[in-house]
Amino acid sequence: MVLRAQGLLGAQGRRGGVPGMLRQLGAVQLDTISVLARSHELVAYARLGPVGRAKVEQAYWHPRAPAAFEYWSHAACVLPAEEWPYYAFRRRAFVVKGVRWHQSHPDVCERVLARIRAEGPLTATELGGAKKGGPWWDWSDTKIAVEWLLDTGEVICARRVGWRRVYDLPERVLPAELAGAEPGAAECVTRLAEVAGRALGVVTQADLSDYQRLNYAGAELRSGGTGLTAAAAAEAAGLVPVEIAAGRRGRAVPAWAHPAAVDSDPGGQPRRGRHRTTLLSPFDSLIWDRKRTLRVFGFEHSLEAYVPQHKRVHGYFTMPLLAGGQLIGRVDPARDGRTLIARKLTLDKPSAAEPMAAALAEAASWVGCDSVRVERAEPSHLVPRLQSALTGLGV
Repeated sequence: MVLRAQGLLGAQGRRGGVPGMLRQLGAVQLDTISVLARSHELVAYARLGPVGRAKVEQAYWHPRAPAAFEYWSHAACVLPAEEWPYYAFRRRAFVVKGVRWHQSHPDVCERVLARIRAEGPLTATELGGAKKGGPWWDWSDTKIAVEWLLDTGEVICARRVGWRRVYDLPERVLPAELAGAEPGAAECVTRLAEVAGRALGVVTQADLSDYQRLNYAGAELRSGGTGLTAAAAAEAAGLVPVEIAAGRRGRAVPAWAHPAAVDSDPGGQPRRGRHRTTLLSPFDSLIWDRKRTLRVFGFEHSLEAYVPQHKRVHGYFTMPLLAGGQLIGRVDPARDGRTLIARKLTLDKPSAAEPMAAALAEAASWVGCDSVRVERAEPSHLVPRLQSALTGLGV
């Protein structure tokens, strides 16, 4: 159910291309790290196969017909344009709180907003610069102001140029019925609960909260008198109460399933389909919740990019291997010219060698590499089997 809901099992996940994938997942996380590609590109690749990277970018950030915007969901995410109204509760919560990381200045905010109104969409650089000249977090007053305007919804980011946000007015980017909508907090949370259920297939209370950080709903939900618990949100969203087996003893845990996930054939068996064999970004929504990943797949995974190099166990940007519906290995990739390098590679079972070779070969081709070099692999006795599989694939 989870794999099908995430677009990694069967043909349904490939219908509609990148926009269809984005609507199904509800959120695709962004991150600055780029190894093989940036994470939002890797998420599309994992589901759709080697679709051109430029095509992926244009689908997210189409200059003439924006289909997405960027905002705070699970983290900084690309979100379907039609979801704009349902983040109104979060935008209002920012206004109530009055501050995020930096203290903004009303006069600077007004000047920035006036320029965007008069001149059209602008980047932070075009507005006067993003930094004061120091470290990356040493934002200029202009950058602080425009990010606050983004938080509160007075501006929107529906396009990036390179890795730079382009800020514009919501009413210039979105249809009037979306830009002007202001649903209440309960309606927003109910909608996001439905999106989480649809994207994950089956959810516990913790899953429901984590997918779009509903536990960080903000002042409006705490003081607005909605009384909307996770169970009430799930019920309002039309999710179906179920029980799942969890823990070593397989004890029954209450959960909810999306109606589409429990669709089965007349014999009562879940629908079948072809599994994707692919490498996953560590920020992929299938695995971004580490506790859920362990519970569902029995697979421990963590991002070690911000861990000192000498303390890393698996590598800088470790990508899990998904094959046959299981997570059965991982690799820390890099590139050197037209060679994809597996700096460290781990196989959890002997039969993972061939799927890992296939995943490396496809990923190499997708990013314009024509060879694969394995620097270190564990367990070492599987290296000949892995190399033989790579040779057979022509890499």
